[in-house]
Amino acid sequence: MRIGLTIWNARISPVCDVARRLLLVEVAGGRVVARREEPLPGGDPDGQAARLAALKPDLLICGACSRPLYERLAALGLEVIPFIAGEVEAVITAHLASALRARAFAMPGCCGRRRWGGGSRGRRGCGRGRRVWGGSAVPPTPVDPMRPDGGMDQDEE
Repeated sequence: MRIGLTIWNARISPVCDVARRLLLVEVAGGRVVARREEPLPGGDPDGQAARLAALKPDLLICGACSRPLYERLAALGLEVIPFIAGEVEAVITAHLASALRARAFAMPGCCGRRRWGGGSRGRRGCGRGRRVWGGSAVPPTPVDPMRPDGGMDQDEE
């Protein structure tokens, strides 16, 4: 599996849209077997999406991601885990241990706020750790994986 992480100063880049570096990590047997850094154009959503697609990560882990860029990435079939924060090595370790949903990796100010596809009421999570829309250009209503009910209100099930 090839995992792409947008990076800045050994941390996950706070905004995917303007990230200038991507760390590509090859994982086999639950451990990192290779890694390399690649430049990103940053600033231009079409260029950013095209470059990320050309690098062919199976999964992209990033910080904040605008809806337009996210939809471009999803339309290209890229799986994205947005709204992640933290030291790159800790994020990689957490992902390999299936622990990326921990609040320690949620972007500050993200939790409990409604995000892109929110319903008519209720709290929404910030999307930390959820697998995304697998190529769909229209994201579903995000859920809060930290809530026992998944963040869904009773009338939305």
